[in-house]
Amino acid sequence: MPTPLSPIGERLHNRRFAVANNTQGLSGDGTVFHYQVEGDSIWGTYQGGRIRIGQQVGRVTGEDTIELLFQCVTTQGELLAGWSRGTVGVDAAGRTTLAFVWGWLSGATGGGESSYTELVT
Repeated sequence: MPTPLSPIGERLHNRRFAVANNTQGLSGDGTVFHYQVEGDSIWGTYQGGRIRIGQQVGRVTGEDTIELLFQCVTTQGELLAGWSRGTVGVDAAGRTTLAFVWGWLSGATGGGESSYTELVT
């Protein structure tokens, strides 16, 4: 019998997100994030724009919070890895939103803040 999804799981599982704001990061126009959730575990992929392929793994940390580790290969062949802590919300149209504080662990320095909005098909 499948484990019921948490409220965050219901908001993220098998959903896709586009970048709303990420001025300090590599993801941008054309980058799509696709999440999966099982219990408190989160994983996913992302690609598009300057990202050739990326992967994420993480966990639910609170009622509306998550943390992730991510890694990617850019279209320029760079190999990068980082961390993020995020808040899951809902906008006025009922779409799931994500807001992150993040930083690089390998391949780059610095970090920033970014936000994402659910792609509704």
